Amino acid sequence: MNKNKHAYFSGGCFWCTEAIYKRLNGVIEVLPGYSGGDLINPSYKDVCSGLTNHAETVKVIYDSQIIDFQSLLDVFFKTHDPTTLNRQGNDLGTHYRSIVFYSDEKQKEIIQNHINKLNKQEIYPDRVVTQIVKFDVFYKAENYHENYYELNKNQPYCDLVITPKIRKFEKTFANKISKD
Repeated sequence: MNKNKHAYFSGGCFWCTEAIYKRLNGVIEVLPGYSGGDLINPSYKDVCSGLTNHAETVKVIYDSQIIDFQSLLDVFFKTHDPTTLNRQGNDLGTHYRSIVFYSDEKQKEIIQNHINKLNKQEIYPDRVVTQIVKFDVFYKAENYHENYYELNKNQPYCDLVITPKIRKFEKTFANKISKD
C-alpha cells in the first residue's frame, strides 16, 4: 500500500497555506495551484480575475504513516478563518474562499464531521462556511509561487500576514513541526 497520499486545501492565499504545511512533520511536498473552477490550465491572472471559479489551492503530499488526514484538517481549520465567505483578512474574492477537497466518501465524512464538531462546540463566533468539494483537477501555479514565503520573507505581505500565521501555527502545533 502506498503510504504517500495527497490532500487539497484552499484557505485563502496559497503562499500562506504552503508556508504552514511545509513546516508540518510528515508532509513531503506542498505545491501551490488552482482547483475548483471551470477554466482549463488557468494562470494566476485568470484566477485573480474572479471569473474562473478556481480557488488558490495547495496540494499537500504527505506520508500517511507519519500524519493522517484528520491532523491535516486540524491544521487547516486552526490556521485560517473558515467563517468568512470569499475572504481571508484583506484578501477578497472567490479565489480566496475556504475549501477542503475530498477524494473519496471516507474523506468527505471526516471533513463533514470535523466541521459539525467545530460548529457544535462554537469554536468560532460564526458558523464555518468552508466548502466540501469533490476533487477533480489541480493545476500547478506558476513556478514563482513555489516556496514564495521562504524566498520573499522581507516582502511586506510576507512579514505582515504570513509570518504571524506561521508563529501561531508553531505555537499551536509545536509537537507536529518537522525537524528538517
